[in-house]
Amino acid sequence: MTEAERGRIIPYAVRAAIASVAMALSLLALKGVAAWTTGSVAMLGSLADTALDLLASLVTLYGVRLAATPADHDHRFGHGKAEALAALFQVALIAASAVGIAWRAIAAFAAPGETADPQFGIGVSIVAILATFALLAYQRAIIRKTGSVAIRADSVHYQSDLLLNLAVIAAIALDQYVGWSGADPLFGIAIALWLAWGAFRASSQAIDQLMDKEWPEAERRAFLDVAARQEGLRGIHDFRTRRSGSHDFAQFHMEVDRTLSVGDAHDIVEAVEKNLRRAYPRVEVLIHLDPEGHVDTDNPLVEADVTPHWFGKRVGG
Repeated sequence: MTEAERGRIIPYAVRAAIASVAMALSLLALKGVAAWTTGSVAMLGSLADTALDLLASLVTLYGVRLAATPADHDHRFGHGKAEALAALFQVALIAASAVGIAWRAIAAFAAPGETADPQFGIGVSIVAILATFALLAYQRAIIRKTGSVAIRADSVHYQSDLLLNLAVIAAIALDQYVGWSGADPLFGIAIALWLAWGAFRASSQAIDQLMDKEWPEAERRAFLDVAARQEGLRGIHDFRTRRSGSHDFAQFHMEVDRTLSVGDAHDIVEAVEKNLRRAYPRVEVLIHLDPEGHVDTDNPLVEADVTPHWFGKRVGG
């Protein structure tokens, strides 16, 4: 990605993150009043989730800005992993909130209380749903422009909020208009479980990034398909990939005819880089050139015999 392209993408992503923060702040204040007024455990759970939304949006804003920081002398691969570290901090808060909401809901089963002013609680949830729809529409437009991974993750998180707000409406309605007094704490427990599941998923994704987990196999295969189209390429091996925040990295050894001149071999490498850059503009590629048939004797992947073959060429790894 060129600096000019990066300069166009970052402002859009930052504006989307700021919009998320602004909406979360507004809904936090509104739901705080609603939780205090109604005494609903489900509304309390929704309030806690909105507080976490605010934190997530702040971290997204921080992550988008930090991920855009160019690599420096001490961080040659950029600063993308700061997003994963921040996500682990979020996971701890989400898990603590889930435990607190579940505890409150269980206590409500033992000593059920009356939900006050149900119309107000339902109205607040409807406002939250409409606001979330508007934010999601804006985020989708930004994702189409930028392909931002951070904004896409934030968008998925807000999609889950639609279900949570619908759960609050159902809990209050069942409690007040159907007479099912256990509905409110039951939905509170459901929200706590949803938050715990979200914490587990967030921790898995963050740990995968910190541990430099490889791309999914389908993505690796598609990437190699693009590279292998270049005429003059005789083989690919030691293919490695990883993600760091919104940045992707790929590196591999590329084999060419050992009788080629340095200049001709370099031209093939540049052609492969050009094809990959056109198909994957946000992936940083590092290619090591080898003469055909060369085996790296000091490569632990080769020693462990984990380099697979593909289409008759030494590719993958």
